[in-house]
Amino acid sequence: MIELKNFSIGLPKSIKYDDNKEVTTAICKDSVEQAFLAKEGFVGDGVADLKHHGGPDRAVCVYPYEHYALWEKEFGHPLPSSTFGENITVTNMLESDVCVGDIYQLGDAVIQITQARVPCSTITKRTGIKNLMKRMIETGYTGYLCRVIQEGMVQKDVKISLIKKHPAQVSISYCNEIYYRHPKDSEGLKKILSVDELADEWKEDLSKRLGKLESEQR
Repeated sequence: MIELKNFSIGLPKSIKYDDNKEVTTAICKDSVEQAFLAKEGFVGDGVADLKHHGGPDRAVCVYPYEHYALWEKEFGHPLPSSTFGENITVTNMLESDVCVGDIYQLGDAVIQITQARVPCSTITKRTGIKNLMKRMIETGYTGYLCRVIQEGMVQKDVKISLIKKHPAQVSISYCNEIYYRHPKDSEGLKKILSVDELADEWKEDLSKRLGKLESEQR
């Protein structure tokens, strides 16, 4: 049973870090009762770095609730809701459980998983935990992103349910394994790229990697 533990949105704002340095980011989101989910994301939600965040393939950010206890224990540091800037924090949707192309009902909306989330330094700036981003990458506990198949209203107490499992079954954990640990695994790259529903940015990135590997092997 999937449970929605927290539902958050937020617009970019300035936050302070490291001796009063400032950065504009939308990582600090607020819990809400409801919001309309459009193709570009939740109404009232936004991103500051348009190059690395946002867009139709990255309209919804998801993070597994189970990881919070692990990080709090490892770093001895309590974490606020939506620490990682995710819109929905959920149980029983770990990176090993979900695959690129899987389709889920989220309230009145329908979403599809497109890629693993690529952690950025804003996580460190927000939490002050210097090794957290590194550990997210090492463990593959990155969370993931989704596109919107059907727009609709989402409430904080909605049920999330799997509509269709993608037949290729390329999990987010597998994507992270290849992306970070085995970037020169041509067969792994091909396996991920075989999923048409993969986010365009990942298609471009992994295609470049594969092309370089193949040219080196000639």
